[in-house]
Amino acid sequence: MKYAISFVCVVAITLIIVFCGNMGGSANAEYFRIHIRANSNSAEDQNVKYEVKDEVVEYLIPLLSEVETKEEAEEVLQENLENVERVADEVLSTRGFNYKSRAYISFEEFPTREYGDLVLDEGFYDALILALGTGEGDNWWCVVYPPFCFLESKKSENYVYISKIWEIINSVIGN
Repeated sequence: MKYAISFVCVVAITLIIVFCGNMGGSANAEYFRIHIRANSNSAEDQNVKYEVKDEVVEYLIPLLSEVETKEEAEEVLQENLENVERVADEVLSTRGFNYKSRAYISFEEFPTREYGDLVLDEGFYDALILALGTGEGDNWWCVVYPPFCFLESKKSENYVYISKIWEIINSVIGN
């Protein structure tokens, strides 16, 4: 009898931890992600996905550099969906691809992802989705807000860390 009660207690505690941990108030609510989906897994589609990523990120950086909340970031992105598509479509057209892109905001599931010291747990996140063509190929994703992404520079092999928080810290300490 003692074993049955102990077993039930362990199962109950485990269920409470699992279900309460996934309820509202999740840390995921603090982040807004970007997800660029390639048309297919062909080498050409994968290569152009990264070219599109470079151009779209370059377009978004000045738009998002001054936002102070996730809601502001979402509003800026929502207002610029057509421009994001235009930037992506220009890359696709220049490279000779006959398909277009489709940008939209969605609440989607993402796997666990590490960005340097930051780990984003598996779960649902608000995201800017950019589907290239069918959007059925491997994808690239990162965090739009707060901007914790490491972005590969098109001009070098170096990485650039973009973070509003880091800029504020540097301005306070005088670096």
